Order: sequence, then C-alpha cells, then structure tokens
Amino acid sequence: MNNIITPDHGSSLTPADTPASLEKALEKSEDVKEKMVDCVTELATVNEAVKQEMATGITLRQAKKALAQSESVEEKVQECADELHEVNQVLAEGIGDRNEINRELKKMGRKLAATQHMLSHAQDVLAVAEEAAEQASQRTLRDFVTGIPNRELFNDRLEQAIALAQRGGWILGVMFIDLDRFKAINDTHGHAVGDRVLQAVAQRLDEQVRSGDTICRWGGDEFLYLLVNPQSAGNIEGVARKVLDRISEILIIDDLTLSIEPSIGIAVYPSNGRTSQELLVNADAAMYRAKKMKTGFNFFDDVQQDGG
Repeated sequence: MNNIITPDHGSSLTPADTPASLEKALEKSEDVKEKMVDCVTELATVNEAVKQEMATGITLRQAKKALAQSESVEEKVQECADELHEVNQVLAEGIGDRNEINRELKKMGRKLAATQHMLSHAQDVLAVAEEAAEQASQRTLRDFVTGIPNRELFNDRLEQAIALAQRGGWILGVMFIDLDRFKAINDTHGHAVGDRVLQAVAQRLDEQVRSGDTICRWGGDEFLYLLVNPQSAGNIEGVARKVLDRISEILIIDDLTLSIEPSIGIAVYPSNGRTSQELLVNADAAMYRAKKMKTGFNFFDDVQQDGG
C-alpha cells in the first residue's frame, strides 16, 4: 500500500477505499462513453432534420423545435464533460502509481478531446437552427410581395413608438397611403404587373423613409408610414409632400408607362389618438377625405373641421 497517494485534506478518499474508488471511476467513464454515443446519434438526427426542413422551407415553429432539441443535446454533452472531469479528479487522487496515473490521464484527455469535438458539433447544429429560426421569423414579419415590413411588424413598432412618445413627450405621425386607380391597373394588365407596381411603390417609400421610422404594406394597395418624433405637424406635412411627389412619378414597366397617384391621410399622436387603433382609424378617415377631395393628402384635423 506504499504506492497509494494520500488524499488531500479536503478529500473524502482514504487509502483503504482507493481501489473501490478507482473501479467506480472507471465504470463511470464507460457510462459517459455510452452517453457520448447517444449524443452523437441524436445530434446527427437533429442536424439532418434541420437540413431537410431548410431545403423545403423551414417554418418558425419547426426552427424553434430544432433549436430546442439541439440545446437539449448540448446540455447533455456538457454534463458528460463535467462527469469526465470528476472522473479525472478521482483518478488523480486514487491511483498511487505515477505511470498508471499518466496513462489514465491520457485516456481521459482523449475522451475530453472527443467531448470538445462533440460540443463544437453541437454548437454548429445550434447555429444552423438559430439561422433557420431567424430566417423564418423574418419571413413572418415581411410582406411577401414587396419585402418591406408587414402589418404585424408595423403594429409592434407603433406600440413601441407610442410608449416612447408617452415618456418623452413626443408627437408621432401615422400616414395611411392608398394608391388611386390601382384596381384598374390590376384589371387591365394583370396581377403580375400589379405586383411590380406595388414593389416599385415600396421601393420609392423605402427611399424616403427617415432613420427610425417604419413603412409597411398594410394590404392590397395600402401602405403605412410611421414618423417617430417628427417635431411638428409642419415636418410631417413636408414628408407627406415628398412621398406624394415621389410615388406620383411616371412608372415604366416593360413597355407600359403608368401613372400612380396616392391619397394620403395623416393622424398625429396624441391629438388624433392615443392608441394605435385610434391613430390607424383616424389616418384611414383622413385618407378617404383626401381621395374624395382629390387633395393628395389630408390631416385628420381637416376631417374634424368638416364635421366628419
């Protein structure tokens, strides 16, 4: 028993139980090895599933599921690494022969290296799942035809802007934009041309949008423009005029020369509404007045003055 290393003061091992501790540690290392094999198999399955789903158009729900699975496997692999570290410590404390210690440590080192490889693989799978989830999320928040934000994303931005405006004492401007005679273009030239008109309008709006503001396609031939802290109604009017002029420019699609004129209704927070619903309803009402009166754009205050 002279070759047995006496445990440190804080260790629970004694010379008498060292062989049993060693045997237990070796058994545990075999258990960890089996767990590693299971993790590798599960990771391969998750990775293959993500690749197949991405090839066919992974959904946000599927991406989140794959992400959760890969995170679960990564936790298992980390547990294996922790267990191997514990085995390593027991071997270092419980084996008296220095050469035997070195051999066992080399074995554990190889296993730990394998664990690191598995962790790296798990992180790769996790990155693939996260990217797929991000892509799926972006698809759900962007308009399919134009690529600009859709109403879901716009509503979220509007709610955030109202909260900030309440705290900062700002005003907000919501412009409701409708394309006059768009139905005639669709009916005469077909939906493919109609979609290209919508894409061109979205591009022109995107050129005009200020930093921090948000545009969206609300649906059909309707667009929205959120102005955050525009300082004054005069500044809102200036933006509205620029948007009106830019969208009204002649549009050439293949051999067609088209004229698009928008009608714009404007509601201002907080004077024309303190909730997103009130602002949208009032901006819509102002847009219908602009369309009826052929004024190009109108503030909701004009509707109120008419008694509407």
